[in-house]
Amino acid sequence: MTTSTRMDDVFAAIAAPSRRAMLAMLAKKETPVMELAESFDMTLSAVSQHLTVLRQAGLVNQRKQGKQRIYSLNPEPLRLVEEWLTFYEPFWAGRLSQLGQYLDEAPHQSDDKEP
Repeated sequence: MTTSTRMDDVFAAIAAPSRRAMLAMLAKKETPVMELAESFDMTLSAVSQHLTVLRQAGLVNQRKQGKQRIYSLNPEPLRLVEEWLTFYEPFWAGRLSQLGQYLDEAPHQSDDKEP
């Protein structure tokens, strides 16, 4: 799998708010699928589908413990997102600097003036 394809998978996986919430839960502790399902207003099947997407993107690990499936976070693929965002940091820093300079130089209007 190419880095670009893997990054696309990670971005697609974290696009859904429910999956991001699951990742946040799993960042705190390993969690059985039933416990995850109790935290969401969706069917067990829907939770399982979300977990499958996260697993295929490499963001979670699954292990069996008896009859339970236990999920844990694998944060490594999120480094791809971090690297992608880091590339654009200078752009945003420059834009924010330009905005600050513009605001510093712009004539200030008094709030108590009537139109």
